Amino acid sequence: MKAKKIFVNALTFSRLPLIFLWMAAAVAAELRQADFWFGFWSLMAMGVCGFSDLFDGMLARKWDVVSPLGKMADPLMDKVFFVVVFPTMLWVVSHRGEQSHAIVMLLFTVLYMVRDLWVMFLRSVGTMYGADVAAMPLGKIRTALSFVCAGWVYMYLIWGNLLGSALRGRWLASCYCFESLLMALTVLSAITYTLAYLPYLKKALSR
Repeated sequence: MKAKKIFVNALTFSRLPLIFLWMAAAVAAELRQADFWFGFWSLMAMGVCGFSDLFDGMLARKWDVVSPLGKMADPLMDKVFFVVVFPTMLWVVSHRGEQSHAIVMLLFTVLYMVRDLWVMFLRSVGTMYGADVAAMPLGKIRTALSFVCAGWVYMYLIWGNLLGSALRGRWLASCYCFESLLMALTVLSAITYTLAYLPYLKKALSR
């Protein structure tokens, strides 16, 4: 049992070096205008992060090794992923001079960070009163779609130039749709968490 718990926690924390490896590869690929395979391997690093997020929770429940540490570490690693990935992709978009997409990515990134900081604050308040701080269903859906969105947008950034202008324009439009959907889910998730933790906020304010 102890070995299984160690393995699950190691899988969760493995996202930390992988995502910084991806960031270094993504910046290098942009500056050097690297080839198809350079982009492919950097995308694989991002993909492994996404799969580790999926399987660590599944294994923890299957092996019955869910722990308070795991409940806190998993969303922390998700936040590290988003804090690294979205600003890096924003830099790539800005570096290419795509101003409209950069503005959307900026709004997208700011919303993500503000929401995650707010939820972190709510959970901190909740822990003072013994609240269950596990991720909510909508938060899990948002996180899962965020990994997919990050991969989709990054594929556009590394391989979109290989396509004709028409296909590239359609791919960019799909990125806008994905980003808009996730911004809406981010706002809705923030509202959902706020309503769920409102009793604890009221208790804290009344002290």
